[in-house]
Amino acid sequence: MNKRAAIYCRVSTEDQEREGSSLRTQLEASLQYCREQGYEVCYRFSEAYSGLTLERPKLNELRELVRKSEIDAIIVYCLDRLSRDPVDGVILTQELEKHGVRLEAVTEDIDNSELGKLISYIRGFASKLEAEKIRERTIRGKKEMAKQGRIPGGGSSKIYGYSYRPVSQENGGRRVENETESKWVKQIFEWLAYEGISTNQILYRLRANGAPTKSGKPWNRHSVLAILKNPAYCGKTFVFTTAKGKKQYTRPREEWIEIAGVTPPIITQELFEAAQKQLQVNREKASRNNTRRQYLLRGHIRCRRCGRAYVGGVTLTVRKDKRYTQRRYTCIGKSKVYNPVKRCNNKGWSSDKLEALVWPEIERVLNNPEIIISEIRKQRNEADQLGVLESQLKEVEHNLKIVDREQAQLLQWALKGFPEETVMTENKRYNENRKTLLAQKKDLEEKIDLSQNAAMSVPKLENVVQLAREKISNLDFDAKRMAIDMLDIKIWLDGDNIEVNGILPVTDDVNVSMQSLRC
Repeated sequence: MNKRAAIYCRVSTEDQEREGSSLRTQLEASLQYCREQGYEVCYRFSEAYSGLTLERPKLNELRELVRKSEIDAIIVYCLDRLSRDPVDGVILTQELEKHGVRLEAVTEDIDNSELGKLISYIRGFASKLEAEKIRERTIRGKKEMAKQGRIPGGGSSKIYGYSYRPVSQENGGRRVENETESKWVKQIFEWLAYEGISTNQILYRLRANGAPTKSGKPWNRHSVLAILKNPAYCGKTFVFTTAKGKKQYTRPREEWIEIAGVTPPIITQELFEAAQKQLQVNREKASRNNTRRQYLLRGHIRCRRCGRAYVGGVTLTVRKDKRYTQRRYTCIGKSKVYNPVKRCNNKGWSSDKLEALVWPEIERVLNNPEIIISEIRKQRNEADQLGVLESQLKEVEHNLKIVDREQAQLLQWALKGFPEETVMTENKRYNENRKTLLAQKKDLEEKIDLSQNAAMSVPKLENVVQLAREKISNLDFDAKRMAIDMLDIKIWLDGDNIEVNGILPVTDDVNVSMQSLRC
């Protein structure tokens, strides 16, 4: 079934006979366009009327068809045939979107036309203002609820172990104990505090015992830790503890709001504090266990397939009643703790073999201090530019704010009926200026990032030179680790391929193929 289209043609009384924009020319071009696009032309409207008003007889008939959903698309010769007023353009385009009617022009891409850009800007500006007003009203309303002793709705109000009673209900804005879940909350804290088991072991027990989750998805380590660290389970309720900028961050403690009596305690304060102490003990124990065996590349290996880290561990093999242990690096994406559904398929590596491949490349650099000294000079030159670049960035950001203010003023001109041609010309100039400034900003930010990295790299490299003056072959494990840290070594593994890089070009994009090596 062909899509139903209505053609709208318009000329003003002044340009009625102007060549190339007559009603007949517009209609013929629009009909041809509909044939090419496969539209069925159901209605044709032509009128001689000013484009600076919405009170046009034929346009009113066309809008009525839109409201009745009798057409799928409106075809115009160019956008200003529908309206020459950008504010009216916003009204019309929103009306069409609401009823699912497309607007297409024969001679131009509407979104990229100057009038279309101005309409888009006005809509975006208005939407941004409205969104900001809604956000401000929402936050103000939630804070008022909190002051009244009720938990505001939202994701933070719904936590495992409780059901949430909405604010709209009688005595709402409270958590109510969910008996099915709360028994598992208490069990989680008791396992940790009384038995001293690890978070992973708690995770395995929950899965083995079929403990339900709120989402229906498998238990994960993050969910267990979130429960163990949340003071709500001993009856303390805090809201507005976090905020969002570019990233979510924790607010200062004095900005938190505590709401008393809205979360019934599942555990005692003493059990909660005991659990916090055991968490710290477990962290310290894990740190000691991780360093019991030496892993030269620990913290520097990443997986090319899933992006996660490789960690050191030990495998046990029994042959002819003899037990053999081997140090290995394994992607944590293979663990059912971190990836219970789809595990990473990247291979593990024998620690001895991987270290034997990577360390000689690092040693090659350490044996050539002149390479490092040359890099230090380069890094110092880049670091010296940091102040100049930051000053230039501030100026660009200041100019962007000026453009925003002037374009906001331009919106006011448009709303007050300022001459359209002037508004369009100015808007085009502002858009081009903003585009240039944004490109400059991106370039400066990249250069500043490099300069900041250079400033941090110089002292590291100077330490490497000092280290290189010692006899490399006699470096102990700690000295080797220091060299790897100072050179900011990154090792990427993908099957049998190894890529090594860092502050210096440790290898020229080394890819080591070890097809014959059993790892």
